[in-house]
Amino acid sequence: MGLFRLFDVYKPSVVKCALNLWPPFWGAGIKIITISDDFRFVRIKLKLRWWNKNANRTQYGGSIFSLTDPVYSLMLMGILGREYFVWDKQASINFIQPGDSDLTAEFVISEQYIEEIKLATQDGEKYFPSFTVNVLNSRGELVSQVERTLYVRKKPEYRT
Repeated sequence: MGLFRLFDVYKPSVVKCALNLWPPFWGAGIKIITISDDFRFVRIKLKLRWWNKNANRTQYGGSIFSLTDPVYSLMLMGILGREYFVWDKQASINFIQPGDSDLTAEFVISEQYIEEIKLATQDGEKYFPSFTVNVLNSRGELVSQVERTLYVRKKPEYRT
C-alpha cells in the first residue's frame, strides 16, 4: 500500500497491474481479471498449475484462501479514500468441494453497504463490515465460501 500512497496513485488500473505483478498473487497463479472504475466490483481467477496442487492434485487450500486476500480491503480503500483506515480483521473459509479446475471469484460492494459503513463511522467509531465471497470452479459450481471481516474507522482529522 505504501507504493500507492507514495506516488498518490490509487486507480483501478494501477491496482490491477500491481497486484498481478505482486509475487504472492503471481506465484500462486492468481490474476485480477477486472476491477471496475469505481472499485465496487472485482473478478479474480486462480489457475490450476502443477505448483499449486495439493497431494490430491486439486487446488491447494492456501491458494484458494489467498485468492480472497486483500481484495475487500483494497476495494474499500479505493471507495472510501484517504479519510479511512481499512484493514482485514478476520477471515474464515468453508471448503465445499475440491477445486479441480481453474477457480474464479467475484467481489461486490453495494452502494447501500458503502453508505452504511460511512454512517456507522462518521464520528470515528470502529466498524466491522463482513463480506462473503463464493469461489467457483470452471463449471460454475461452488468450491468454497470465504467470509472476511474488515476493520473500518474514519481517521481523526476527518471526523465530525
